Amino acid sequence: MSVVAAAASTHPSATADGSPPQMATTRLERGSLLVGGRELISQCPPEVTLRAGVALAAPGAAFLGARAAAPSSRHVFSLGTIPKGWRWLSLFKLKIWWMAPKTGAEAAGVPAETQMLLLEKTGNGAEDTVYALMLPALDGDFRASLQGCPENELQFCFESGDPDVQTKDAVDAVFVNSGDNPFKLMKESIKILSKIKGTFSHIESKETPANLDWFGWCTWDAFYKAVNPVGIEEGLQSLREGGAPPRFLIIDDGWQEIVNEFKEVNGALLEETVFAERLVDLKENDKFRGEACKNLGDLVKKIKETHGVKYVYAWHALLGYWGGVCTSSDVMENYNPKLVYPVQSPGDVANLRDVAMDSLEKYGVGIIDPEKIYEFYNDQHSYLSSVGVDGVKVDVQSVMETLGHGFGGRVALTRKYQHALEESIARNFKGNNLICCMSHSSDHIYSALKSAVARASEDFMPREPTLQTLHIANVAFNSLLLGEIFIPDWDMFQSKHETAEFHGAARALSGGGVYVSDKPGVHDFTVLKKLVLPDGSILRARYAGRPTRDCLFNDPVMDGKSLLKIWNLNNLSAVVGVFNCQGAGNWTWLVEEISHVPTAVNITGHLSPSDVESLEEITGDEWNGETAVYAFNSCSLSRLQKHQSLELSLVTMTCEIYTISPIQVYGGAVRFAPLGLLNMFNSGGALDSITGTVDSSATTVQIKCRGPGRFGAYSSARPALCRVDAHEVEFSHSDDGLLAFDLSDGSSHSSLWNIEILYTAS
Repeated sequence: MSVVAAAASTHPSATADGSPPQMATTRLERGSLLVGGRELISQCPPEVTLRAGVALAAPGAAFLGARAAAPSSRHVFSLGTIPKGWRWLSLFKLKIWWMAPKTGAEAAGVPAETQMLLLEKTGNGAEDTVYALMLPALDGDFRASLQGCPENELQFCFESGDPDVQTKDAVDAVFVNSGDNPFKLMKESIKILSKIKGTFSHIESKETPANLDWFGWCTWDAFYKAVNPVGIEEGLQSLREGGAPPRFLIIDDGWQEIVNEFKEVNGALLEETVFAERLVDLKENDKFRGEACKNLGDLVKKIKETHGVKYVYAWHALLGYWGGVCTSSDVMENYNPKLVYPVQSPGDVANLRDVAMDSLEKYGVGIIDPEKIYEFYNDQHSYLSSVGVDGVKVDVQSVMETLGHGFGGRVALTRKYQHALEESIARNFKGNNLICCMSHSSDHIYSALKSAVARASEDFMPREPTLQTLHIANVAFNSLLLGEIFIPDWDMFQSKHETAEFHGAARALSGGGVYVSDKPGVHDFTVLKKLVLPDGSILRARYAGRPTRDCLFNDPVMDGKSLLKIWNLNNLSAVVGVFNCQGAGNWTWLVEEISHVPTAVNITGHLSPSDVESLEEITGDEWNGETAVYAFNSCSLSRLQKHQSLELSLVTMTCEIYTISPIQVYGGAVRFAPLGLLNMFNSGGALDSITGTVDSSATTVQIKCRGPGRFGAYSSARPALCRVDAHEVEFSHSDDGLLAFDLSDGSSHSSLWNIEILYTAS
């Protein structure tokens, strides 16, 4: 018997305060959707509805919906067409697990499974630019996504994933908002949406896992499934001895007890069944029970005591393993498992099919009874916690959207699993220690009440040369949406790789964790020491790294002319990384018929302090707009007013990182801006605070900073002396104003240098 979902009680045309809908800045009039005084969609069909005035603080916020003639578990509604003058950025699911960016102007080009559509329309000047944001949401047991069609119409798909869960009405399906700042618009919209829906939380209200401030090592690319205790110890030791000690370890896939039940007649494993392997037990496999270590607990204890590791995470899939759990296992019998066969939505196969899903569709998934899923997670996590494991990386999450048949649909099932997972994490591990992975379906994104960290894109793949630039562009663009709900994890990389500087620089300004997947003994410490302090801590920026405003609607991978600029903030300064991602890869790399030969392209662009959003967060009230801009690779220092720019040229797969520090005036004469540790990619991440004192005889600038290295600052005048922890130190002061001196190896993550820079009255 069909279950017909009830429509929301609020009439589509009503507003929250009872005022007429035409008073809101977003309105539907005579077949046109108007936002900020501009027509965003024209020729809207009569079945399209609008619920405006959903947030008093944001009059532009509204929900688009539609009404069908008959109930169904899947609807595709036309919204109309996008008028000329708008350009858009889509974040869409390229395949079931992962989002990717695409830009365009026509409605027909909007890809299937679009989960964020940001649009821009310019006016007579920059101040007249309007941004519109469309976020297809979760509405009851249904999930929306946007797509274009050959008739040049923008559509939204509305589906439950269960033939027995049907509705005629999509009421709060697509969230719409507008503003003049795309980053503030994104943050405001996610906060409003989370408050209205109540199923997920903004990142600012979540607990940040402590391991993110420490350098890490993941076993995946080092060993893949062949991970073993001896190799883990060798990897930790070689990194520690080289001066980049990992304080965070992920024991990735390969530690669990699994079974492959599918064999050919001769006993050989079928290659296609690798993703259908299933979990047999909650405890570690035989590799972790032998001469090297008695058990997993023995190994964890040893690596913490011997190698100074603070946090150990273990990998598992959301369903236990890729193919779920073995239904005939005595251990798994406790959780009422059953074999089910995934059914992919048409959207999942509209872009790129995934080989893992092909395998699971054929061989099935052993799924835990939803009523037992918390018990399953709690049993697994309580065991891991009992042996010293501190948290988990949970993979293969978006498979849940294909398993909703008979379970109330994809949204209901995903939410039950996700919230059970989060409750188990809270009960068994300290510090919200969870990394969500392969989880870009909006079912998961909008069910994340507590989860604070999520992988931002497809894996770093060291053996795929054409994917390296794509990775950097992908994580930065995906962080626009993900960064408001999670701290985006830009994935591991390898320090001894031809792209190590490129990847390392990006990780330094990602705002997330920094960890490598080096093979034991195969490291480049010149790269690692630009990221990791000797105590194993890192200099993590304040927010998620995201593309600058002038990059949002460009294609930094394939248009042949655009550089990618990524911005972030620290306590006292900003950082902008500029990357040439052109010529080395192709967004269509997954289409097998297209081969791409990497070529080097030299591109010239511009860098400005105005590229940094929210710069006022770190400037004083008296700031006059002048900044000191330090280029990491060229070691050059410039002074720029906020809206001035400098020119730079980069060849393919090279980058430059700029520290941008507001210049403050002390004592009416000394202009000063701290830069931080000049030997680190994110130099300003080392700075904690700055104060200035002035009396009749001297001006003193006091700075708190951590880590050893070469401290740098812009100083308009040569100081009389510099002190570090009350000890006078030698310093240099060059014609361009660069003041520099050395900080020794005494500082740790928890301690700060007290720096004093003294200027005497002339």
